[in-house]
Amino acid sequence: MLAVNWPMASVSRAREEGETSGLIKLLVDAQSERIVGAAVLGLNGDEVIQVISNFMATGASYRVLRDALPIHPTVGEFLPFVLGKLRPLQ
Repeated sequence: MLAVNWPMASVSRAREEGETSGLIKLLVDAQSERIVGAAVLGLNGDEVIQVISNFMATGASYRVLRDALPIHPTVGEFLPFVLGKLRPLQ
């Protein structure tokens, strides 16, 4: 398993809005490369988790979302960056 926890305080849109509490947490199966879990607590978390949920339903590799070009400024624009920070689960 691969995982990443990213503080909302590091998301530029959250800083712009002054709502920096929360986090983005993603869990990926290392063999299938599928996203198997996600939590987005903070600014626009509901909208970001909807994108992740729809993506999970496709069964595609996380690399597709990691390599996407997101729009700015959004909280979701950090998904490709955060997915690039995945590390083996300890």
